[in-house]
Amino acid sequence: MLKNSSHFMWFFLVLGLLVQIVTFCTMPHGPWALVSGMLGICSVVLGAQGNILTFVFGFAQVGTYTYLCYVEHFYAEIAINIYYFITMIYGVYCWRKRLTNNTLQVQTRRLLPKIFPLLGMTIIAVSLLMGWLLGQYTDDPQPYLDAFTTVPAIVAQILMVMAYREQWYLWLIVDVLAMIMWLRAENYCMAAQYAFWCANCVYGYIQWTKSLEK
Repeated sequence: MLKNSSHFMWFFLVLGLLVQIVTFCTMPHGPWALVSGMLGICSVVLGAQGNILTFVFGFAQVGTYTYLCYVEHFYAEIAINIYYFITMIYGVYCWRKRLTNNTLQVQTRRLLPKIFPLLGMTIIAVSLLMGWLLGQYTDDPQPYLDAFTTVPAIVAQILMVMAYREQWYLWLIVDVLAMIMWLRAENYCMAAQYAFWCANCVYGYIQWTKSLEK
């Protein structure tokens, strides 16, 4: 079972929130960027702990982030956030069935290694196709980055809902590319959020691995 409230978790959470506040104060990009960033920090840190309360902040973050994507014309990102909202509803149901010993912590599991090569090839092929379609038929300014932050996230979200540790590999790829996308859009609050999320992927993988070992 994952530790519910370690000192490091609180330090990590406060650090992420401070990064958002400092970034907003030095390079402001509208209040919704700050709100969405802070909600996202809370959601992913709780998710790294395997805490079901991650969904509470996740629902709020999806709403604010979708608005920001609409402003920037990131259409694939809008679509993926609608998908997040729907799957998180199901995720609450799945995680409640896997809570350990009447706590808020989910019982994690691992994916079979032989499944990953097939997943990887499928993700790359579909991402390339989506990027081409976005470039041809929309005014998306970054079609391939948009696609490569969307398709892996679809798979990662399924793994998260089903409580598989290997989600963190895909989230790391998504977060690195999303950070680049928002840097190019000059929205530094969102870029800072994704930079922190990259670190959270490592933290989450370690915590979920500890859960498996126990």
